[in-house]
Amino acid sequence: MNINRRTAVGGILAGAAISALTNSAAKAGEATFSDPIKGKPNFLFIMADDLGFADLSCYGRQEYETPVLDRLASQGMKFMHAYANSAVCTATRVALITGRYQYRLPIGLQEPAVGNAPGLPPEHPTIASLLREAGYRTTLVGKWHMGGPPKFGPLKSGYDEFWGIHGGGVDYFTHKIMGETDLWDGTTKVETTGYMTDLLADATLTALERRKKDGKPFLISLHFTAPHWPWEANDALGRAESAYLDGKPKDGKPHVAHYDGGTMDTYAGMMRSLDSNIGRVLERLTALGMDKNTVVVFTSDNGGERFSKNWPFTGLKTELLEGGIRIPAIVRWPGVTNAGSTSDVPIMSMDWLPTFLAAAGGRQHPDYPSDGIDIMPAIRGETVADRMFFWRFNNKGQEAARHGEWKYLKIAGNSFLFNVVDDPLERANLKHREPQKFTELQTAFTAWNKTMLFDPNAYSYGFTGEELADHFGWDS
Repeated sequence: MNINRRTAVGGILAGAAISALTNSAAKAGEATFSDPIKGKPNFLFIMADDLGFADLSCYGRQEYETPVLDRLASQGMKFMHAYANSAVCTATRVALITGRYQYRLPIGLQEPAVGNAPGLPPEHPTIASLLREAGYRTTLVGKWHMGGPPKFGPLKSGYDEFWGIHGGGVDYFTHKIMGETDLWDGTTKVETTGYMTDLLADATLTALERRKKDGKPFLISLHFTAPHWPWEANDALGRAESAYLDGKPKDGKPHVAHYDGGTMDTYAGMMRSLDSNIGRVLERLTALGMDKNTVVVFTSDNGGERFSKNWPFTGLKTELLEGGIRIPAIVRWPGVTNAGSTSDVPIMSMDWLPTFLAAAGGRQHPDYPSDGIDIMPAIRGETVADRMFFWRFNNKGQEAARHGEWKYLKIAGNSFLFNVVDDPLERANLKHREPQKFTELQTAFTAWNKTMLFDPNAYSYGFTGEELADHFGWDS
């Protein structure tokens, strides 16, 4: 999955023609998406980084348009009550790959994963390893963020191929963080040129070509870094911002993030790039004749950050308010989803493992049963029995539970009961009006929390509060 200067430039040039390509691909494929999948389905799982609930125009964004993802939604199902397992990325990714609450593993307690924090144990079954046992070829392109080499990494956790970054984010042009390049082809560090979003799409095109040749069913997880900071669009301003962040260290320390950067126009440029590069991938899927046998999922790892739109919710990344955990989720499943449909069934990141395994004829490991469920009934447009969802987050002592339309929330020492269907902004605290429901959810959370690992908080892995605040730009 090597990317050189020529392929990087080719990817950029291809992006310039993306509108025509994706339009032609859509016209060629619209009549085929209702065809049922025969045999084992392929899975193309696409995840954005820090994308807010309403950051796609089909979910309500007005400052820019996302025509490719809007078209994907028109061809499949759009979930309106999809949740991330956490309000930050590492924890959600642990739940996604294991199909279990992240708090069952030390790596899942990281908010975020830094320093000498533990990684995902290679012996733990994952969505990749379980599908590989079922005969699938498995590929991860993009962000890993669950422990670095030599002890941890995608190739140790079920993926046959990996092209991307081990950490939480890199500069979009230099591919560096803290002055060090973090871009890998398998176990080999890659030095190349190009805008990160383009390069990840290029690597995915290469993976699709390989799967076409070998003919095996596949899981390709495409985990973009966009629109995570640093906020750099693929333009002259973005390159100038990149040069600043990669410039002479300030006070002896290299620039590590973009706390003082970005604009709404920059964010819009990053989102247009994300959308058009997904268009490149979907167009190639169609051109290779694999679209009729491939399930396509698009979602995010948590709620949005500075420039995101989370309406009609409040809260952002790192908060258990709806804006920090409610995410977009689009599914195009040939023969299953109805074109242009929506679902109000609540789903969660950890549901994808049991759903994909069931469709692939795979088996969960008996010692690691999923905390998620097979959501195929919801994808078909049917109802699913109400179940409890739980979250906790060490910042501000947050905890939350949802059952049906009701949500229990504790944050900064205050507790609430909201009806998130009638009151999505979480403004009316109903805990005194509905004391029985409040007690029910609070008690359920306490009982569930006792079954999870103790949360040692982010300071227990060799960092002081001042060091973490300095490194991540937090208020000390």
